[in-house]
Amino acid sequence: MDNFTRFVSKMVVMPVDNIDTDQIIPARFLKTISKEGLGDQLFYDWRYEADGSPKKDFVLNQAEAKRRRILLAGDNFGCGSSREHAPWALTQYGFRVVISTSFADIFKQNSMKNGLLPVVVPRDVHAWLFANPEASIGVDLAAQELTLPDGRAVEFPVDGFAKHCLLEGIDELGYILKQDAAITAYESKRVGSIDTCGAGS
Repeated sequence: MDNFTRFVSKMVVMPVDNIDTDQIIPARFLKTISKEGLGDQLFYDWRYEADGSPKKDFVLNQAEAKRRRILLAGDNFGCGSSREHAPWALTQYGFRVVISTSFADIFKQNSMKNGLLPVVVPRDVHAWLFANPEASIGVDLAAQELTLPDGRAVEFPVDGFAKHCLLEGIDELGYILKQDAAITAYESKRVGSIDTCGAGS
């Protein structure tokens, strides 16, 4: 996945609380093990008519939405099942950040493993963002800050290991592979130590 760099973007605003993973990506699309195409199925039942045609008034079907990298959602985003396809669909659409006051724990963990940053903000900031839907927001993961148009910096928490992986553009396996030299050196010493102990017995 791409490493997470500082950027400025406007938001896609979705003022709905308790958006669950079945709404983010319906269960019938979970048969695939590939991320490709999941962006088209994001919020499918909200986004398309029964015949598959786009609903013209849905926010993701607006021309400007595709250029925006931040999703502003209501409280308790990502509740429901643990499906990893939910952050896959969000990142395939183009989102790198979701802002809310709270996230379901499993969704939050899955997101950070797949290049999506869940940002928890205080309720007053959350309300300000909804009141200013066309605001351009700076996102600086290294500093753990959102920058608002008035220059205000809003700090947000993030797990240290997840932050490292996002900045490096790696998942957990990628992190382990980067330690290959250290692992090999340790194993060599360990094998040598075992052989020495065996020789003296």
